[in-house]
Amino acid sequence: MKNKIILSFLLLSSGAYAQVETPAKEQTKSVLILNGTAHLGNGAVIKNAAIAFDKGKLTLVEDASKIKIDFSVYDTIIRVEGKHIYPGFIAPNSTLGLVEIDAVRATRDNDETGGFNPNVRSIIAYNAESKITTTVRSNGVLLGQITPRGGRVSGTSSIVQFDAWNWEDAIYKEDDGVHINWVDMFDRRTGKANENYTQQMNELITFFNAARAYSKTTHQQEKNLRFEAMRGVFDGNKTLYVHADFIKEITAAIHFARKQEVKKMVIVGGYDAWMIPEMLKENKVAVILKRVHSLPERQEEDVYLPYKLPHLLFDAGVLFCLENAGDMETMGTRNLPFYAGTAAAYGLDKEEALKLITLNTAIILGIDNSTGSLEKGKDATLFISTGDALDMKTNNVETAFIQGRLIDVDNHQKKLYRKYSKKYEN
Repeated sequence: MKNKIILSFLLLSSGAYAQVETPAKEQTKSVLILNGTAHLGNGAVIKNAAIAFDKGKLTLVEDASKIKIDFSVYDTIIRVEGKHIYPGFIAPNSTLGLVEIDAVRATRDNDETGGFNPNVRSIIAYNAESKITTTVRSNGVLLGQITPRGGRVSGTSSIVQFDAWNWEDAIYKEDDGVHINWVDMFDRRTGKANENYTQQMNELITFFNAARAYSKTTHQQEKNLRFEAMRGVFDGNKTLYVHADFIKEITAAIHFARKQEVKKMVIVGGYDAWMIPEMLKENKVAVILKRVHSLPERQEEDVYLPYKLPHLLFDAGVLFCLENAGDMETMGTRNLPFYAGTAAAYGLDKEEALKLITLNTAIILGIDNSTGSLEKGKDATLFISTGDALDMKTNNVETAFIQGRLIDVDNHQKKLYRKYSKKYEN
């Protein structure tokens, strides 16, 4: 019989495991997590769960009270009575790793000069050693879509896992999609019509027409890097992410994408998306919904409308997830679980709210075959919290794994808290 290691959370979260912020070692021993409440991320809950994984993959996700477990096959057994198990949360449309300090220009690498930059790849600018990343992991956010900003066509995003030495190690899905900022019909500050709308739309149409024509040719004497980056949008290998909020802009963007023969499109922001659910569903357009902790866009709207948007979209049957773009967005990524908690507080079932930062996000980003929920065969990317992870009062991530690797959930903010708490206690 193998030697057993019965681990408590006191040991795993004591800080003795890892004091240096370095990537975790690959999983070499099988792990069984017992007796916690598992929120699978697909809407299901197991009250007395048995979750096992080996070599980075989930091998068992069952109700422990309904199966016979052979404990001899597991090297490590973690008993978590009274605690909660969740799949790792996923942050879409994020600048984490591209911005360190908003007020310091030298630490911002998220916006390239020029208007049409599909060939700009956010992944090569991604800083895997950002201090902010550890604060985000502490709340259960373990993966993210790293997205460029600026211009009409901002560039190409990639999806990373938050445990790596460098951007090459971090890559989870490389160059997943191209991001464009849709032409505003109205000036948001004044409410007046955009006088340059026609010109800006013609520029966008001209660019897409040329890129589409280029994508249909196979041999070019000279490669056009911008158009090469657009190929995937037309052949289905990349998603077109259109950043737009209002109903006329969303509608125009959908018609545009259809005319341009775009294979897969996602609306990012989508403040008015709940008003046109049939159009979204008919065209198979998903939504990455803007930050719900926001004020209404219009004076006449219900002050709680941003909180209610998830419920409205869910009732309408639209596929959507949550994001955090906006002021101080990089550090605010740690609040992602609490946006889902707000959605639950304003009408959405809690497990459905959880899907908005787990499985729904994975589906929209095209990574649901390997992550987004606790299901046998998927990556062992998960964490354990002493309380409800969607509640900022009780969220307390004690242990986390990324692809089976036990990661350190400590961060510099916690270290400073302990340091000065001890000082004042003395």
